[in-house]
Amino acid sequence: MLEHLPHGYRARPARVSDAESLTALFNACSRAVVGVDEHDVADLLVEWRSPGFSLDSDTIVVETADGCPAGYAEVWDTDEPHVRVFSWGRVDPGHRGLGIGAWLAAWEEERARRALDRAPAGARVSLRQFVYKQDLEANALLERSGFALVRLFFRMEAPLGTAVPEPTWPEGVSVRTFNPDDDLEPVVRAIREAFRDHWGYVESSFEEELESWRHWITEDKDFDPSLWFLATADGQIAGVTLCSPKAPGDPGLGYVNTVGVVRPWRRCGVALALLRHAFAELRSRGKERVALGVDSSSLTGALRLYELAGMRPVRESHVYEKELRPGRDLTTQNLEE
Repeated sequence: MLEHLPHGYRARPARVSDAESLTALFNACSRAVVGVDEHDVADLLVEWRSPGFSLDSDTIVVETADGCPAGYAEVWDTDEPHVRVFSWGRVDPGHRGLGIGAWLAAWEEERARRALDRAPAGARVSLRQFVYKQDLEANALLERSGFALVRLFFRMEAPLGTAVPEPTWPEGVSVRTFNPDDDLEPVVRAIREAFRDHWGYVESSFEEELESWRHWITEDKDFDPSLWFLATADGQIAGVTLCSPKAPGDPGLGYVNTVGVVRPWRRCGVALALLRHAFAELRSRGKERVALGVDSSSLTGALRLYELAGMRPVRESHVYEKELRPGRDLTTQNLEE
């Protein structure tokens, strides 16, 4: 049972009409902690329209008596087998210290526990949340709420002001751009194969994942197939680097959303060649810097790869986890030899 909200506040599900005011709230939070706007109205609407996500059941807005948003939270439990649930929340800096964050954390857990009836019998179910390392209040709140710090992620960047080294492709490997009409299914299969060796991965429905990817490339106004690079060998995908031409509030920054190499082609130079190819293309489009996110303890050695590509950590995020039910862990925790 949730505790009462502080006097003068009320809660309700988010509405599409809230997108602008909530994006302003999110950016006020990111400015307060890391000094930049990190959110975009169009991106939020794409997320809200994701297959299986419901504003009515998966979001909550805390607002003042006159209707101004003071806090927000959402829970993602859209993918089978429903053993890895994610939450995300923010409280406007002007409304912190009143108990709104604790109320939102309790709402997130209560909503996440619905996954227990959908997960396989005997499987461990957990709730995870990412927060900025610098946000000391948010870190302390999660710890008080029974979450444990389980992982550290880096935001890494590299300057593109000087010439990018030419990529060196392994023999038999070539690169081309993504064709939305023909490549989506093989790309999703390659990403699934590559990410099976990443911490926290859990096998999910291919059809659901394909639908999710199709939603993103259809709805995202910044999707650019000429910035999705596929390394191929004998007609098969060896690796991918999927980039976006911008990041919210920073027109000089290009972003690498996904880097993945299938097992047979690892440690052959495919990933480094893909990165250098992508960096050169982003630089040719006037980008001054490039960024990506990485697990600091990557099981596949991604951190060393990105350092070799000239990238350095500029920001850190904590991953917190709360076990909702003990059991057999279906997520990847280490690499099997």
